[in-house]
Amino acid sequence: QVQLVESGGGLVQAGGSLRLSCAASGSTFSINAMGWYRQAPGKQRELVAVIKSAGSTNYADSVKGRFTISRDNAKNTLYLQMNSLKPDDTAVYYCNTVPPRTSYWGQGTQVTVSS
Repeated sequence: QVQLVESGGGLVQAGGSLRLSCAASGSTFSINAMGWYRQAPGKQRELVAVIKSAGSTNYADSVKGRFTISRDNAKNTLYLQMNSLKPDDTAVYYCNTVPPRTSYWGQGTQVTVSS
């Protein structure tokens, strides 16, 4: 059974930074492409960053140049460094495999960016 636990969210002013973490249990972490997703109020959940097992990354246009995804396979932990935050980045952030597995969704971590 894989469990993903997100942390690191909070309230920050526009232009600020946050670093999210995702702690994963289970042995599948290192062999899967992993991603950070977010869901803003009234909107569908969207994928914002992907990192493959070999380390290559991809980003949604809306976060490119501001967010950096990374992983530590030895610690089974996924990270998202978020810089130059904007009010539009306000959302609940989740980690999951790419493509996502329904049973892996955790509680997420709330990120609120004030203007």
